[in-house]
Amino acid sequence: MAEFQLKIVSPDGVFFDGKAKQLSLRSIDGDVAILAGHIPYLTAVGIGECRVYAEDDSVKRAACCGGLLNVTKDGVFLAPTTFEWAENIDRDRAEAAKQKALSRLENPKSEAEKSLAQIKLQRAELRIKISQKTEG
Repeated sequence: MAEFQLKIVSPDGVFFDGKAKQLSLRSIDGDVAILAGHIPYLTAVGIGECRVYAEDDSVKRAACCGGLLNVTKDGVFLAPTTFEWAENIDRDRAEAAKQKALSRLENPKSEAEKSLAQIKLQRAELRIKISQKTEG
């Protein structure tokens, strides 16, 4: 399978810079898969699982939230707002964030607080789901 240059950079640093065979993630319009030779493409990133199929045939999974995906003839650039490889997810912290978000959803003080709590809940549940996929 052909490869392409992939770079994943978030505000927390560079997560991947090398050759990949495929990149799969959730955009705001649904799931997308990028292969070598993909047409130029630009989209906002949603909240979901990101999978990088590396040149050594390994598959790396991550929790990916927000940001931008840009595909050009020169390569693919993913700039997520938050990005966390599955093996680096702190499950206890994700569970605590989920409980906190659920608690805030019980009696939100405003629509803005409710919306923020719903997004935080989505992100926490994603992190839990991705971390579970790395187990046994």
